[in-house]
Amino acid sequence: MTTPTLPVPDFTARMAERARRMNASAIREILKITQEPDVISFAGGLPAPELFPIEDVRRATDAVLTRYGAAALQYSTTEGHPPLRRWIADRAGIQPHNVQIVTGSQQGLDLLGKVLIDEGDVVLVESPTYLGALQSFQPYGPRYVQLPTDDHGIDVDALEAVLRAQPAKLLYAIPNFQNPTGRTLSLERRRRLVELTARYGVLVIEDDPYGKLRFTGEELPSLYELALELAGDPERSHVIYSSSFSKTLVPGLRDAWLQAATPIIGKVVQAKQGADLHTPTLNQMIVTELVDDVMPRQIELVKRAYGERARNMVAKIGEHLPAGIHHTTPEGGMFLWVTLPEGTDTQPMLARAVARKVAYVPGNPFFALGGGHNTMRLSYSSATPQQIDTGLKALGETIREALD
Repeated sequence: MTTPTLPVPDFTARMAERARRMNASAIREILKITQEPDVISFAGGLPAPELFPIEDVRRATDAVLTRYGAAALQYSTTEGHPPLRRWIADRAGIQPHNVQIVTGSQQGLDLLGKVLIDEGDVVLVESPTYLGALQSFQPYGPRYVQLPTDDHGIDVDALEAVLRAQPAKLLYAIPNFQNPTGRTLSLERRRRLVELTARYGVLVIEDDPYGKLRFTGEELPSLYELALELAGDPERSHVIYSSSFSKTLVPGLRDAWLQAATPIIGKVVQAKQGADLHTPTLNQMIVTELVDDVMPRQIELVKRAYGERARNMVAKIGEHLPAGIHHTTPEGGMFLWVTLPEGTDTQPMLARAVARKVAYVPGNPFFALGGGHNTMRLSYSSATPQQIDTGLKALGETIREALD
C-alpha cells in the first residue's frame, strides 16, 4: 500500500493574530551571539552572580522544608503565599488583598496587558522604554504614543499636551534608574505626572525593579505612594505598582508582585489562574525567609558594587570613547545610555563590536515607534573593572571606525 503524500500544514496561517504580533526579545537574541567566554558583554543586564547569597538561600531552603514539609512542595493559592503578601502590604501601607504575587515582573506586565489592553487602546510609553514591556503588551494590539524624555525623565509638558489631544488607557513608566537609559524621574515631574493622569483618567503602570538599588542621591517617593497620598485610599488609586525580588535577592526564584486596587488584582488573579495557577510555593517561602534579615544586607552589598562599577564605566567612557558621545550618569540601577552622533547606526555596528569581543544592545528596539538608531544600552552590573576597561577600549575603536 502506498502512503499518500500529505501537504505540509501552513502553520503561520493558522496562528492567532496576536501571535503574529509577537516578536523576539532583541536582548535575548543578542545573548545568543555573546555566549563565547572571551566576549565581554555589556548587553544582558544580568545581576552579578558573584554577589548572590548562595549560602543564605541554602539555609532558607532547609528552614522552609523543615518548617512546612510537604506543604512547601504542594500547590498553593493563586494570590500568593500569605506571609509574603502581608510583608509587602505592611511596607506599602496597604492590605494584603491589594497585593498579587507573580512569577517574575515580566509575567506581571503580561497579565496586566491581558486584563487592561483592548485592541486599539492608546498606551503611553517613554521614548525609549523597556523593550520587555513592549513585547508583553504588543499581542493585545495597543496603539503606542511615545512621550519624549530628557535627563530628568518624562517631559510632563508633552504628556499634558498628549492628554489634551486624545484619550489614553494606560501610561507605562519606569521612574527609577530607567531601563534602558538609567535616568530617574524628578520629584516635581512625579507629582505632576500623578496629578495629570488622575485628572485625565489614565491608569499608570509603575515598573520599579531597581528602586532599592540607589547608590547616589536621595530616595524619591514612588508614583504609587504619591497616588495613594492623592487618593487617600488604595481602592481609589489609579497607579499600579510592579516590583521584584530578582534584583534585590536572586533572579532565579522568579518572585515579583503587583500592588493595585482590588478590581484590578481580582482580574489579574483570574488571568494568572489560566497562565500558571500560582507562583511556585517553595520559592515564595524561601523569599519570605530571606526578606527581613538577608535582603537588607544584600541590597547594601549590591548597591556598593554597582555604584563602583557605574563610576568606573562612566570614567572609562570618557577615556576610551571618542569626543561627541553623550551618556547618562545613573544614580542607581544597572544601565546607562550612550548616544552617538546623528547618522550613526548601532545595529550593523554590533557585528563589528562582537568581532572585537565586546557586545551591547542597540537602542532601536527600545523605541515603540522606531528611532534611536544612534543609541545603545550598556550594563555595568556584572562587569569587572578589567572587563569595563578592555570592553570600552574595543567599543571606542568600533565607534571610531563607524564614524570614519
